[in-house]
Amino acid sequence: MNSYSIGIVDYGLGNHASVIHSLKDIGVKALSTDKISDLNAVDILMLPGVGAFPPAMNSLHNRGLVDYIREQANLKRPIIGICLGMQLLAESSFEHKHTTGLGLIPGSIQAFSNLGNHIGWNTLKFLNMESTYSNSKNNDEAFYFNHSFFYQGPSEYQVATTQHSIVFPSIIKNGNVVGLQFHPEKSQLAGKIFLKNLITDMMNA
Repeated sequence: MNSYSIGIVDYGLGNHASVIHSLKDIGVKALSTDKISDLNAVDILMLPGVGAFPPAMNSLHNRGLVDYIREQANLKRPIIGICLGMQLLAESSFEHKHTTGLGLIPGSIQAFSNLGNHIGWNTLKFLNMESTYSNSKNNDEAFYFNHSFFYQGPSEYQVATTQHSIVFPSIIKNGNVVGLQFHPEKSQLAGKIFLKNLITDMMNA
């Protein structure tokens, strides 16, 4: 693929090594940084992460990255959120306490309640097959999930859903901003193919 570059926004939560490794495997240059000057030099911003919503937002604020990410979204910069990074794209979360998110995709983050954590392999059901990265094979492929909270918001921002104890949105999108509840970097070959198609789609939008 073309030599695209991704800046992984480093806010101190999560191991970025597996993300960088997967991106390099598909021919994408990647670096992890919290320096705005470095993030300005890449094609796509990525927010991965593992952990809780409140400390993640607190870390983004402390590093002066909240306003920056919002400004980049307004400038139509491609942004990808993965797992916790996807949840941070929403307006708010009720994890531990009500916390304001980045507000890039309307909706909130809710708990599965008594339904338990969603950990392991599961499939995607695309709601609109016209997207170039939602090829029919992805409806049969399994991807790796590990979360106990999920996005709840308007259907117009939902690209794909997944069946757990309930049906929840597993891919959300608002213009140039895309959120993935699953971990493509931990989803073996299917995840790498998905990332490649997603990045190509976003860069050619």
